[in-house]
Parts: sequence; structure tokens; C-alpha cells
Amino acid sequence: MLIVAAMILPGTAGAERGGDGHVSILYWQAPSQLNPYLSGGIKDTEAASLVLEPLARHDHRGNMVPWLAESVPTLANGGVSSDLTRITWTLREGLIWSDGTPVTSSDVVFTANYCMHPDGGCARLANFEDVEKVEALDELRVMITFSKPKPYPYGPFVGATVPILQAAQFAECTGERAPECTEANFNPVGTGPFRVTEFRSNDVITMEANPNYRDPEKPAFATLTFKGGGDAAAAARAVLETGEIDYAWNLQLAPDVLAAMQDAGKGTVVSSFGTLVERLMINLTDPDPAHGEERSTRTHPHPFLSDVRVRQALSMAIDRGLLAEIGYGQAGRPTCNVVPAPAAYVSTANDACFVQDMEGANRLLDEAGWSRGDDGVRTRNGVRLSVLYQTSTNAVRQDFQALIKQWWSEIGVETELRNVDASVFFGGDPGSPDTYQKFNADIEMYANSFEGTDPEPYLANWRCGNDPRPDNQWQGGNMPRYCSEVYDALLDRMSKTGGLAERSDLAKAMNDMLMQEYVMIPLVHRGRVSAHVRSLGGVLLNTWDSELWNIADWHRID
Repeated sequence: MLIVAAMILPGTAGAERGGDGHVSILYWQAPSQLNPYLSGGIKDTEAASLVLEPLARHDHRGNMVPWLAESVPTLANGGVSSDLTRITWTLREGLIWSDGTPVTSSDVVFTANYCMHPDGGCARLANFEDVEKVEALDELRVMITFSKPKPYPYGPFVGATVPILQAAQFAECTGERAPECTEANFNPVGTGPFRVTEFRSNDVITMEANPNYRDPEKPAFATLTFKGGGDAAAAARAVLETGEIDYAWNLQLAPDVLAAMQDAGKGTVVSSFGTLVERLMINLTDPDPAHGEERSTRTHPHPFLSDVRVRQALSMAIDRGLLAEIGYGQAGRPTCNVVPAPAAYVSTANDACFVQDMEGANRLLDEAGWSRGDDGVRTRNGVRLSVLYQTSTNAVRQDFQALIKQWWSEIGVETELRNVDASVFFGGDPGSPDTYQKFNADIEMYANSFEGTDPEPYLANWRCGNDPRPDNQWQGGNMPRYCSEVYDALLDRMSKTGGLAERSDLAKAMNDMLMQEYVMIPLVHRGRVSAHVRSLGGVLLNTWDSELWNIADWHRID
């Protein structure tokens, strides 16, 4: 990890705020709300990043850079204590919320307590691993104290997923009340270059330049429209063929389709590899609706996916190379790991998955006592290998579903396919039965990544207790409902380890546990693929943070 003391980005073309008029952005997975602490969806986090900001983040090269903080605390500059139990952040002087009130250390303290509230359901709790307390030393300085030495103390408030909330706005929105604060969650007061003027959930957000933004010459655009809905193909056409939209995200399309659209000459496709992995998540718990509120909770183990041999056979039957080729072309690589980058953290212990092994999968199920019936579907002790496999609605994902269903049928597994509108699937609404957190299916497919270049906070998602469940508003990153004391012990060791080589070994060991217990089945290491019109300047695609991280520097060019 490289820490950069100051961030210098290309300036806007004009010298006055709002001088370039309007900019339009299209995320075909429409945001459901703008509070990253209540949603694990990338679409919500990235929309929120236009308004809410962290103390530090990672730039497009993966370097950690100060944002609302004046510098990144380290051992060398005295910001991290010699015993590694404390980190002290200092806010920039003169920061103002978009409503004109000052940003102070109390806002940072409040945000930490908001996420760590024992009755809340914080989607980012893994970022606050081992935090004992957060306290204001004065108006600008905040000290985070950890319960043990923390060689990597950058989980809290680093990256778009863990921004600072205004204490005054969210004061009555803590604990169980957090999801009920619609006004605050839809229209947060922020420090970013834009502020919300209208929010229509799962549809469109309109914004205007923040009049209190810290750089008086930015942003270049006076107004912004953040449109949601549709599909990846329509989003790509709107930029590459018609030019009616300035920027489109997540163009999950076959490579030949994108290339043909780009030939129209209106826009440019941009892509870069980071840590994004398309994967299958295995539900280790029983999603049977007969269990009521205990459905998909650790109270009830899954009737057949609790058998690791079944999970392994499902993985062995998949041709990852073919999926990567037809789904993403040069923007996809088959992967056998959930931690695909940076290179220092990439394991080679699971590389056997690169070769589809249908014969081996069938033999494994035979040996495990799963016998084929007259219809070709395997059963054991009256339990039928019949899975409900869900994902979000998207052409590439539906192609993947069809292929995987066929491969699984060849090993005696019956598969029912379901796709859910992406805005609902990733929406995080605790009242919806169709979110990926609720996981009311046997297997689900989606892509996820981690911010920055250190995987510790990401790997902490699969700690015991981080599973979504009724008492935490169905939030948390442990979708498989996995729990292992051995895994947690490795995570504890990593949280106390400073050396890169040892941290790498521990990360690989945890990755390998998840892979070799088939808690999840990685498919494709995806490059992020987006597009912008040729008249939009300043875009630096960032795979380590929000794609919209430097929107204050976007501008119109001739």
C-alpha cells in the first residue's frame, strides 16, 4: 500500500463553479437510497459518493490519499501510535457541510457510533473490526482506539463505503430507527461536490453543485442527473451511439456488442481490473419459507448444501474459461479465488478449478451417496438435489445461468432459475424478500469487490456473526452464513500482523479456506467497464474506490 501525502488532479477546463452546465450519469441498477451504511449495493454507494465523503480514499492507481483529512496518519508521521492501538485523524480546516454548518470531529465520532450501534444493522460493520472507541480530541482531531494492536488501522472512514455522516441530520436515526429515516437516507447533507435536490428511489436523482464545496472553482457542472433503470445495453447505447448520456456504468455486455457500439464514434469505453469477482454464493442455511423469520438463518442448516461434496461438485462442473470468454472477452478472466488482486495476495492453491471436471463431479456425488432417480436428478435419504439459483436481471448473468443450469443437469442437479430487478436485488430494503442479503434461495450470483489494496476488511465480512439476520435488519456481508473458529483466528492474526509477507500468507490462507470449503464459487475476475462521451474530460476510472471518486474534476471539452 502506498500513501500519498497530497492529491493533485487535473483541473477543470473552466475557472468557475458550474460553468460547464449539466452532466448526466446512468447506472442501470438504480439507487434505492444514499446511505452506504444501510446498503451493500455498489450502485447505492457510488451514487452516495457524489454527496458523502470519507477521511481518505484510494486513487485510480490504488494509492491511499487524504480526502476530508489533511493527511493520512502513519507511524512515520506520528498519526499512528507506536503500540499500533490508536490512530489520530485531523480534519482539514474550514470544511463546511452543504447546509452551511461546520464539519467537526463530533460528526466523525457520531458516524462510528452510528455504525457500531448494538441495535443497528450496519452493512459496513466489518470496517470497524476491533474498534474499542472513537473520541474527539478537539474540533478537528479524532482518535480511534482499537482493542488490540492494529497494523492496518484504515478500516474506518477510508473509502466511499464508509463516509462521514452529519451528526445533526442523523441524530434521531440510530439503532433500529436507521432504516426508517427516509429523508436523511434519501437526501443526506454532505461535503461532496454535489447535493441532492430530488431523490426518487429506484428511478432518478437530481443534484446541483454544492455551494459550500471546499474548492470554489469546482465542480465544473452546475447540475447533475443520476438516472437509474433499464439495462446495460440501453445504457451503452445512450453513451456510445446517441451521446444523450455523458457517463454509463457497468456495461456488462458481450465484448463484440460493445465494440460495435463504440464504432458509432460518440463515446469511449474505459476499463480496468481491480478486485471485482463474479461469484456464486452458497446458502449454508435453509431458505425454506416454512421457517418464517428463521428462514435463511443459522438456526436451520441447509438440507443438502451443508454437504461440502455437493458444493465441490457444483464448482467442478463449471467451465470458467467459457464464461469469461462469452461474458466479458478481454474484460474478464477466469478465477479460482475471491481475492484476485493485488498480486501479492493471490493464491495459486485453487488453480484446479480452471479445468472443468464433469467426470470427477459425477464420481464425487456417487461416492457421497447421491443417487440418480428415473428423471436423472440425484437424491439421498429422500432429499432431492434441486436448487433455486437467483441473480439480478442482466443479459450476461442470464446467459451464465443458462449455461450453469445445463452443466449442473449433467451431474444430476435440478436447477430453477430466478432473476430479480437489480434495483431490488441490491436495494438493501429489510422489508423486501428479494434482496441478496435476505438470500431466499439456495444459490445466488453477483459481483463484489473491496476498496483499496488491502483485503483485511473484506475478509472480515465472513467472520462469525456478520451474517444478515432479522436482529440486524438483514445487513452484513456474510451472505453464505459461514462460521469457522479457525477462519476467525486467522482473521485475528491478520489484524495484529504488520509485515506484508505474513499478511499475504494469512490472506491467502483465508481465501483458500473459503474456496476449499466451497462457501462461495468464484467464476470471473471482472474488469470494470464503463463509457463516457468524447466531450467529457477528467474521467479517471477507479477500480479501488468509487468510479465517481473525482467527479469534481470532470469537465466539458470541445
